Amino acid sequence: MTKESYEKLANAIVEQAIRDYIWAENKLKKTNNCLEAEKAKKEVLKFFHSCWFTALTDIDPDRLIKKIHKEVL
Repeated sequence: MTKESYEKLANAIVEQAIRDYIWAENKLKKTNNCLEAEKAKKEVLKFFHSCWFTALTDIDPDRLIKKIHKEVL
């Protein structure tokens, strides 16, 4: 696997986490008691602040979350 392939995989993982976070936030806006959305949000936030996330990207997780809220939600 090439370096470019690893970078694409890392980007895809982060992008999926962002999509999952947006889905969870939107679902919670519509329905406050959605256990699936609450669990997904909690898991994504844990991922954003994990060592694995920092191994995949140089993005600051708190800035990313703020950007998502500002631009998407």
